[in-house]
Amino acid sequence: MNFRLFITAWLAGLPGVFAVALLALPMLVAGRSLPVPLWVVQLANAAQGMVLLAVAVLTGVLLAPKVKLAAPVLEAIAAAKPVAGAFRPQLVPGLVGGIVGAGLLGLFAHYSPEALALLHAKVAMPAIVRLLYGGITEELLVRWGLMTMLVWLFWRVFQGGTGTPSRLVVFLAIGVSAIAFGLGHLPAAVALVGHLPVSLVLYIVLANAVFGVVAGWLYWRFGLEAAMVAHTTAHVLLLMVSP
Repeated sequence: MNFRLFITAWLAGLPGVFAVALLALPMLVAGRSLPVPLWVVQLANAAQGMVLLAVAVLTGVLLAPKVKLAAPVLEAIAAAKPVAGAFRPQLVPGLVGGIVGAGLLGLFAHYSPEALALLHAKVAMPAIVRLLYGGITEELLVRWGLMTMLVWLFWRVFQGGTGTPSRLVVFLAIGVSAIAFGLGHLPAAVALVGHLPVSLVLYIVLANAVFGVVAGWLYWRFGLEAAMVAHTTAHVLLLMVSP
């Protein structure tokens, strides 16, 4: 196992874990009676996040080379090699993907259910959380961890673990991980507003899944950091045009 890559990627995702525990969690539980002090809940949340991140990073480190997926920048850092050459081919695709993703999310927002207004009225997630957790940590969890595992699993099932994963295998993994990415946004929404109408559930899942497809394709074609650039860029653009 590439232990240095594991440590590098895990450390890259930790700021997002801490941002959620310190900044997002208090907003999610505001006004609720907790059985323990808030700092205990935050500590438990951070510990859980660190463990989940470690599992996802380990999955990517072990399986990505087997299915021809990569995180070129993180790999260059871990190997003490120049980063610019690894990052340059991913920058433009990532920026374009972020613009496309933000446009798709904006289009979804135009047709969003009225219940979404209540969700926005409840809380505006801090920008630092969206950038650090969304842009980096989520990509490590969903693309580097989950999508890589799915590509490897489908490759083993449909191709017997031989050759390069086919487009069908990769597209299937991109689709399943994108849906999982959309579903992963539901718990926070439930914590904020309680019961969610079906229209809002479908909106949250589908809107995020569409972006998940964009990020998954970028990861496959260019590298994990292209997905990170796209995710961060989309958040920056959406922050610029929304309150």
